[in-house]
Amino acid sequence: MNLSELQNKTVLLFGQSRAFSADEFSAQMKYHKKNLAKEYNEDVVLIVDGKMMTPYEQNASDKLYEEKVDAKFTAIDSLEKELAQHIDADTLLMSLKLSHDKDRLKDFLTNSMINDELFLRLLKMYKWNGDNFFDNDDNRDISAALIVRFYENIERNHNVQYAALGLMHLVTQTKSEEVIEAVAYLEPIQQTMYVSTNKANYKIISAIVTNYVTPKNILNLFIKNANSYIRTLIAMRKDCDEEMQLNLVQSEDKDVLEALSYNSNLSKQVVKKLLFNEHLATNMARNIRLDDELFDVFCKNHPNEVAKNEFISVEMQKKLIASNTQDVRISLATNENIDKTVVVDLFKEDSDELNLALYENSATPQESLEEAYGNVLNHFALANNENTPTRILELLAQSGDVKVLKSLAKNASTPIDILYQLQLDARLDRAVKENPNFGKHIMSENIGWEV
Repeated sequence: MNLSELQNKTVLLFGQSRAFSADEFSAQMKYHKKNLAKEYNEDVVLIVDGKMMTPYEQNASDKLYEEKVDAKFTAIDSLEKELAQHIDADTLLMSLKLSHDKDRLKDFLTNSMINDELFLRLLKMYKWNGDNFFDNDDNRDISAALIVRFYENIERNHNVQYAALGLMHLVTQTKSEEVIEAVAYLEPIQQTMYVSTNKANYKIISAIVTNYVTPKNILNLFIKNANSYIRTLIAMRKDCDEEMQLNLVQSEDKDVLEALSYNSNLSKQVVKKLLFNEHLATNMARNIRLDDELFDVFCKNHPNEVAKNEFISVEMQKKLIASNTQDVRISLATNENIDKTVVVDLFKEDSDELNLALYENSATPQESLEEAYGNVLNHFALANNENTPTRILELLAQSGDVKVLKSLAKNASTPIDILYQLQLDARLDRAVKENPNFGKHIMSENIGWEV
């Protein structure tokens, strides 16, 4: 259907409009220079079947169709979809701004025919009047319209539009920066930042600051205005850049600084500001990405934690072996990002304690793990290692040591058939049920249990 072809033409509507109110439908038709008729005449070029047609109207429409009158027939949805796609957004927004017509604004926001861009522009204009999302009928309708429009697979979870946490689930799943920004600026969210009384709204805010597509301007807004907990969530984001980090440091909030110390992407400027706190320095030594300069800085006072850092290079690992104590070597042996050549170097130390740590480390080559099975003292470590070959795990299942069997029950690499056998032992039942691999298997097989 082409609206321009209907300009200055007459349209006959049987029944009522659906997406638009009667007045708005008439206004849109008038704006697009289309005449509305109540009965058929020779000027009618389009006959529209609307909603709630009376029996008389249905009969009249059927009769005109049978008579093959010189007019096209269509459903109201098709016409309204065209009208919605050709709304002059700027004119509409100015009209609503000048008229302060909340009912008309609500009609547009609950109209599923308008596009997403116009919906979000209109949403900014809606006044919540100090109430929350579901505190009154109008707010509830707008909240539901927002959720229904952007919630993925709404047809599979249609009741979510009426749930207080429906917006949280929407924000969690969306990949749209525009939707997140729109929700962040909604009045109930802004109020919650200043008056920390609504737990549901704080869950929405938490979902906003943990969504990876949330734009930087929104994160900066929450850094400036939200509480300590929200700032800690931002502090741990991988994309928390230097400017944001410095703003967080300025808060001098102990919890926020702690969260920053776990961020692997801290800038050097921020690292130097936090170095004077021993606890924070210890955290950073273990968690941040280290270049040669930072490696040297942290190795002086925190070599044990540096050895556990997942980002240390092979060269750094070898320096730790050469210049530090047995405790540091043991910490390095537990690092799952250890290089295989370093594993070989550590085995050359011929230390029982070091060897046990390596046998429990998934970075250790399987050949070494197979060799380790020959010594019963290594069985517990092998049972904990997800990289242990399946053949060895099957052999360990025959062990009489309950500690070894319990480790097998927790090991995500233990074959499902062995987990079923272990589950028969009451001492191991709970561990098997908590095994993530067993849980996935049960879900895929659609089998349930009581926990």
